[in-house]
Amino acid sequence: MAFSLLGPFRHACASLSFPRILVDENSGFNSKGINMPDFSTLILFAAASLVLTATPGPDMLLIASRSISQGRAAGFLTYAGIGLGTYCHALAAALGLSRLFMTMPIAYEIVRWAGCAYLLYLAYKTVRSDVSSFSPTSALKRLSSKRIFGEGLMTNLLNPKMALFVLALFPQFVHPHGGSMVLQMLLLATVLNGIGFLVNGSVILLGSHVRTRLSGLRRFPKLPQYLLASVFTGLACRLALGARN
Repeated sequence: MAFSLLGPFRHACASLSFPRILVDENSGFNSKGINMPDFSTLILFAAASLVLTATPGPDMLLIASRSISQGRAAGFLTYAGIGLGTYCHALAAALGLSRLFMTMPIAYEIVRWAGCAYLLYLAYKTVRSDVSSFSPTSALKRLSSKRIFGEGLMTNLLNPKMALFVLALFPQFVHPHGGSMVLQMLLLATVLNGIGFLVNGSVILLGSHVRTRLSGLRRFPKLPQYLLASVFTGLACRLALGARN
């Protein structure tokens, strides 16, 4: 699992010398009392986030397909929705809500199957939508920014594996006696979203370039819909068949 990659990062960061002028090593706060992990912890978490976000996964696949089928703006709106979902998962983990998936398997199953149903619904709606060519503006005229953003948010929120991912990774970088757990978790979510923006931003730009190259394709007018619907269906199958751990 990707978490096994954290060991080398911990040893690497431990060997670095960080300035101690503003850092209180015992509390995890700086001397001004701001609730935040120390600098070495943030560097370690950023390195782990880079490795994890650069590994192709469902979010990257959804963002890439959106960018190819509906353009650059749709790709960034999708990522914005996913980013907000990450904040929600971090807040749920800080408040202890995500632990329900560990202690109550039925809660995990409810969210999992709700996510599957929602993804299949999106696949159906995508195929049934009007034909949108690869022209830069046609798709966004048919799909509102609010809808694209909302679909990115909901696909993230209805993925219980994302909740377990945050619950497993984030506490490793939180100071138990460092003040507000919520603020620390939200800070880590901000770092993860920032790293993810750099990685997925590159994917969006690449997808937009592919879209431009395909702009002259006229023989398969519904190819954008079929591409995106296939991604939604694949994500639904992955969520339905995947093991909880």
